[in-house]
Amino acid sequence: MNSPNTSNAPAYWVIVPAAGVGSRMGANCPKQYLPLLDKTVLEHTLERLLLIAQVRKVYIALSEVDDFWAQLPCARNTNIVRVKGGNERADSVLNGLNALSSQAHDSDWVLVHDAARPCIRAQEIMTLIGSVGDHPVGGILGVQVSDTLKQVSNNFIEKTIDRMPLWQAQTPQLFRVGMLRDCLQRALVEGKTITDEASALEAYGYQPLMVQGRSDNIKITRQEDLAIAAMLMQQQNNIN
Repeated sequence: MNSPNTSNAPAYWVIVPAAGVGSRMGANCPKQYLPLLDKTVLEHTLERLLLIAQVRKVYIALSEVDDFWAQLPCARNTNIVRVKGGNERADSVLNGLNALSSQAHDSDWVLVHDAARPCIRAQEIMTLIGSVGDHPVGGILGVQVSDTLKQVSNNFIEKTIDRMPLWQAQTPQLFRVGMLRDCLQRALVEGKTITDEASALEAYGYQPLMVQGRSDNIKITRQEDLAIAAMLMQQQNNIN
């Protein structure tokens, strides 16, 4: 990772919201701490983010009652800063933005990435950074929907949805520090539903870029996803 920014060029920061409990996993610990190959899910995710030379620091938002983080070797990495997580994803991301405000400029870029996406490749992160460039809003990784989509009510199919304009959002999502902070703050005050960072900007008329990602950038949400992630990571390592 690079030394502190001394030029006028915008710096890059990372926020990883990781305060969730992963209730859908049915495990005895949050899903980011489940074993995946030789490490935890979270360790794999952080390792891949730390490969990006442009990134100054990674801010990880954790629950105040998180007793697992301190047991990981990466907890002592000076390039990773722990901040207080919130009740919702948007709260955690906003806490991270507020924490890095003492070092970051509003014009700097922040990559927000899911703790449970350990299969992200450095190449895709660099593609996102390169594609966004100096775009006034920012952008996110995603893939076009490939399955047939049905609109259902009470278990009855009402109609088939045209999938052509639909994309599945992924992370990282890349935005200007100041713009994302202001939109999240306003959205939370106004009680808007924020499902990802892009939705906070969309709520106020901004149009982020959609950048082609890869289908192997999966998010671990269920037990079976761990086996899929392990297979994908082994394939990626063989390719690399």
